[in-house]
Amino acid sequence: MSVFVPTVELLRDLVQRPSVTPDDKGCQALIAARLEALGFTIENMPAGDVENLWARLGTDAPLVVLAGHTDVVPTGDESQWRVPPFSAEVIDNKMYGRGTSDMKGGVAAMITAVERLLGQHKTLNGSIAFLITSDEEGPAIHGTRHVVDTLAARGETIQQCIVGEPSSSDVLGDVIRHGRRGSYGCRLVVSGIQGHVAYPHLAKNPVHDLSPFLTELIGIQWDEGNEFFPATSLQISNIHAGTGATNVIPGQVTVDFNLRYCPDTTPAMIQTRIEDLATKHQLDADFTWLDSANPFITEPGPLTRAVERAVIKRTGVTPNLNTAGGTSDGRFIAKLAEEVIEFGTTNATIHQIDECVDIEELVTASCIYEDVLIELLTDSPQS
Repeated sequence: MSVFVPTVELLRDLVQRPSVTPDDKGCQALIAARLEALGFTIENMPAGDVENLWARLGTDAPLVVLAGHTDVVPTGDESQWRVPPFSAEVIDNKMYGRGTSDMKGGVAAMITAVERLLGQHKTLNGSIAFLITSDEEGPAIHGTRHVVDTLAARGETIQQCIVGEPSSSDVLGDVIRHGRRGSYGCRLVVSGIQGHVAYPHLAKNPVHDLSPFLTELIGIQWDEGNEFFPATSLQISNIHAGTGATNVIPGQVTVDFNLRYCPDTTPAMIQTRIEDLATKHQLDADFTWLDSANPFITEPGPLTRAVERAVIKRTGVTPNLNTAGGTSDGRFIAKLAEEVIEFGTTNATIHQIDECVDIEELVTASCIYEDVLIELLTDSPQS
């Protein structure tokens, strides 16, 4: 009960605030009030239209940071949800709502873990901090990146950091992420000549020109991955052409695609190969590239070992260490921290209609966070 009720109630309070990126909707004020009551020094670090919270307890090393975000992705068609997406209703021991899994659940679990820790241990062998942003699901320019740059400018360092993203795949604890692939995106505009579909000899259809290029593009095997990273992958996310009329040959076609890349393949290699491919297919092409995330990896250390022990103790599962999945704010924190891992609940419903989190998973994750903090910051070994 001491884990269940506070964690579930805090998550409900957070989910009921419709904090679609970059709006925080008061989530961080709620979090700050709870942390201030524990003795944390609260520092708000807003930037642009983004709210950021840096809350620290203690001044000694090691500093263990618990990181997360209060912003969520849009709900999509709310009529398709089984319950309103910001109602935080519990059905069959699962809480439904946008952000329950990604990642207000992780935030709630970490906060209540610290509350229990400090209720039992008045003195810590180090410090704890929370880094919370409302810009993880968005451009990620004014969020964690801004906080890390501010901390670096004043000479602060981080020894260990847990990002509470939903890292688990099939069951709680089966995955710990200790790095991520890079993200390299592109918008390609191919130009042709607009015309009437009945007179194709007077026009030049860029969709037709583009098609063989795309066939070859999606067939490229960029690399085979390596010991730490999966292979580079490419996905086309949007294609748009035409005026809306069915009898008009379009004058342009726009394609958005993204590569999640292993360090064996660099952005420069990607850009050169794709632009050379466009030249080969004689496309009138304009490329706009966006390097939104560099790959990172941290070597397993005290934090990773503590999480592994806590997971085995609480679940009986032996975690797999990997770097799969999308991007996270761990890529920014890794610039300042000795060890960064992502660990949290399962991710089967993130960004989906009827996103939900299993309550048992949630409270177990909170217990795992508590066990890790006990091992890293107190003289009490895990039992």
